[in-house]
Amino acid sequence: MDFFREQEERPTLESLLVEGVELKKGSRVLLQPRAGGDIMDIALAGKVAFIEGIEQDFEDRIYLSVTLEDDPGRDLGGDRVLGHRFYFSPEEVVPLDLENARGS
Repeated sequence: MDFFREQEERPTLESLLVEGVELKKGSRVLLQPRAGGDIMDIALAGKVAFIEGIEQDFEDRIYLSVTLEDDPGRDLGGDRVLGHRFYFSPEEVVPLDLENARGS
C-alpha cells in the first residue's frame, strides 16, 4: 500500500526539454515513431500533434500524451476518450514551437 501512496504524492511533470526546446501542455510536435512499431505508429508518422500532458510511469519512463492537430474530435482527446489521445516517448517527437527554445 505504501508504494502506491508514494506514487500518488510524486510531483507531476509540467515540462521537459527535447532537442533544446521546452515542451509543455499545448506545445506542437511532429510525430516520428521509432522503427518497428505497430500499424498506429505507421498511420501517425509525420502528423502534427499537440501535447495534452506529460506522464511518468512507475518505472520513471516519460510519455507525452498527444492529440492530432487535424483530428476533428481533438477536444475528445482532452477528455481522454479512446482513439483521440495517443502516447509517444520524448524521443519520438520533434518540437515545432521553436520560440520556446532555451537560450532564445
